[in-house]
Amino acid sequence: MPIPPSTRKYWTEANRIKDYPLSEKLHGFFYMRFPFFYIATATASNGLGKFGAKLITLINRLFPSKPAKSGQITFADTYHGKVISLQTAKTLVSVKQNIKVDDLEKVIPYQLARSLILDHPESLVALDCPCRVVRENPCLPLDVCLIVGEPFASFTLEHHPDQSRAINQEEAITILEAEEARGHVHHAFFKQAVLQRFYAICNCCSCCCGAMQAHSSGTPMLASSGYTAQINEALCIGCGVCEPYCQFGAIEVKDGISQINLTACMGCGICVSHCDQEAVELVLTPSRGMPLEMDKVLTQT
Repeated sequence: MPIPPSTRKYWTEANRIKDYPLSEKLHGFFYMRFPFFYIATATASNGLGKFGAKLITLINRLFPSKPAKSGQITFADTYHGKVISLQTAKTLVSVKQNIKVDDLEKVIPYQLARSLILDHPESLVALDCPCRVVRENPCLPLDVCLIVGEPFASFTLEHHPDQSRAINQEEAITILEAEEARGHVHHAFFKQAVLQRFYAICNCCSCCCGAMQAHSSGTPMLASSGYTAQINEALCIGCGVCEPYCQFGAIEVKDGISQINLTACMGCGICVSHCDQEAVELVLTPSRGMPLEMDKVLTQT
């Protein structure tokens, strides 16, 4: 049986990475080739995942895990998402030139998978969100995961023709704007096993997204946008419209004014776009890391 062209391209790219172990190459191939099974297992949404979750719980009871030592590689270091604004997401899917930034260390606060490399960024694919697909009552629509650039776009189309479709940059922006309107958070995802770099923009809800649920359970695999929300008390009328839209549970109306839990706030900006009173703004917060500023990235490139 001939090897599909996209598979050859994926392995060619993987083999170009210096000291990239075979285990990571295989892991990345399996993740991209079987994303629905992979996510169903990781979120304990199938039989294997449920068995694994029980086994891990038992092991942790018998052998309690110790806090990670300084410099120790954790799961979050290998697989993480950067919260980005709608504007940043729209810029990412509108790039018309190849980009190669090998290390966004100050923007992506993890030890691994910090590269922003876009090869043929106009190659875009809308994939049925694996996190939504595996849920019994998922949020709709399903096709809101945006695979960006090569070799990932052609690999996804070739291996998942029934659950993905090629889109242009205008269609990608339409999907992003519709997800923003639904109150879903935009994340730029990076994975060590996926060529050590950025590969997708996911539009996430706390009820379906495995990463958001893992993050809320103590696995810090999501990085703040670098901003936090701030309420203008002179404009806020305490209507509470913003509260249910916050996927991170960081907003609560108290004494007639919306209050922001700055520890929980990830600076996604969903509250800003849903406040008719224009009482919320995002404020640069250096303690939460640096934002992914695509204008600067494009200038540097």
